[in-house]
Amino acid sequence: MSELEKAARDAVEAADNTQMVQQIAAILAAQQLLAQQQPQQAPACQHQQGRSTGDWLGIGAAVCVGGVGLAFASIAIAIGALSVAVLALVLRSIWQDAQKKR
Repeated sequence: MSELEKAARDAVEAADNTQMVQQIAAILAAQQLLAQQQPQQAPACQHQQGRSTGDWLGIGAAVCVGGVGLAFASIAIAIGALSVAVLALVLRSIWQDAQKKR
């Protein structure tokens, strides 16, 4: 292969590469124009904006039930404490009676 043929082949290859680079540049320019023409859409909010009426009714009902439960628990604790106090007094009285009989 002569130098002239080699140079001609290199010239054809360079011309093909140049044409490919020009096509890529044209595609990129077209993409930029399309991106500028399309309006940018804001992403949709993923979090909840507010609570519905049903949510608030459910929360209110849960608070009421919790309050009633807390009241019953307090009463149960008071009854338990009173029972322990009465038991202590009864046992003390029995102990004193047992000590007097000796």
